[in-house]
Amino acid sequence: MASEIKLQALKENVDTVEVNAIKVSAGEVVAKDQALLEVQADKAALEVPSPMAGRVTKILVKPGDQISIGQVYCTIDGGNGEPVAAAAPTKAATPAPRAAEAVPATKKEPAPARPVAVQALHKPQQPIIDRPSPAPPPAQEKIVPAGPATRRLAREFGVDLKNVTGSGRHGRVVEEDIKEYVRQLASGSGVGLASPNGGAPMQAPPLPNFEQWGTIDSQPLGAVRKATARQMSLAWSLIPHVTQHDLADITDLEAFRKQQSDGKGPKLTVTAFVLRACAIALREFPAFNSSLDLSGGRLILKRYYHIGVAVDTEGGLLVPVLRDVDKKHVRELGEELNAIAQRARDRKLDSAELKGGTFTITNLGGIGGTAFTPIINYPEVAILGLSRSRLEPVVRGGQIVPRLMMPLSLSYDHRVIDGAAAARFTRRLAELLENPLMMLL
Repeated sequence: MASEIKLQALKENVDTVEVNAIKVSAGEVVAKDQALLEVQADKAALEVPSPMAGRVTKILVKPGDQISIGQVYCTIDGGNGEPVAAAAPTKAATPAPRAAEAVPATKKEPAPARPVAVQALHKPQQPIIDRPSPAPPPAQEKIVPAGPATRRLAREFGVDLKNVTGSGRHGRVVEEDIKEYVRQLASGSGVGLASPNGGAPMQAPPLPNFEQWGTIDSQPLGAVRKATARQMSLAWSLIPHVTQHDLADITDLEAFRKQQSDGKGPKLTVTAFVLRACAIALREFPAFNSSLDLSGGRLILKRYYHIGVAVDTEGGLLVPVLRDVDKKHVRELGEELNAIAQRARDRKLDSAELKGGTFTITNLGGIGGTAFTPIINYPEVAILGLSRSRLEPVVRGGQIVPRLMMPLSLSYDHRVIDGAAAARFTRRLAELLENPLMMLL
């Protein structure tokens, strides 16, 4: 008899996944733990193993479908294989008694009249006057202790202070408590802020009926796009972004790169040199390789240099992380970058390859543009954007000469990094890229 195979939990805090590929077909005999599906969980591709051996009788999903934990996605006849472990019986809840079976309330006897107090004999008896009992005083609304800056921030985010747990002295709500509350809302199933009258997150207003103006197409959001939307909303709502722009003269670097690209190995790209330059600059400017912990009142400086590189894929933007960039030479970085970018496009990345970054590079040079403002990859504090290099007239030695100039766009967290430090960091990157031999040394 065929058994229904249900999707088991594959990753923490992931309830729904998108089917990337079907690994088996109906009628195929599979072994236990053999991959049945490949699914997309957030930005990582995962394989779904078979819980039993047997013959696949029916496949109930197709690529692009969204399936939830506990949903049946195929059936397997385990007559010749291992049986599926029976689920543990769920303890039945004790049924509540029906209204007809409820114990009747005992009839209350009238309370005996209270005897009138005997007055002192030497005093005349006063008449008894019935007076209504005074109404209880109105309950005063609890005032949440918080400073003016905190209250202003709460108004900007639409947060009711009564819903926020204060971490300050005597339960005082501080600014980081507001941001942590917003962070929890933004990282949940939907992105929203607290309603002004308290309680549930405030969702975006409903969209109009666009069909009244013409024909439309509706496409469901994929797992990668949903994860990107959550992460970008979180970063933009919490981090005060500032972007510093500069230009790097990469004329000599480009000549050196072409000279080193002998065709015997993987292509050596400009991004590989930028990775090396960033590793050097991050060691010289440690604040750019940090994370801010406002609740703990500290800046976490990381002594490792794991740099993420944004990769454009058919499913959306992925940011795999290259480890220990400071310990690798340019050619090694180029080979690793090519390999990890290809795995990202093939949806073969492991979830661990998307975590642990300390700084991010995003390169739009292959597409175009002169500058942009990349959004910081929270909880990092900076991200470097590269735009297309182009020949520009530059004055050198009193002569106007054509030089290949590459735009740099550095977005940074202004709570951690001042503008002067950002300008120095960007200029240092430009100096390293303008002198490739110094960078390699």
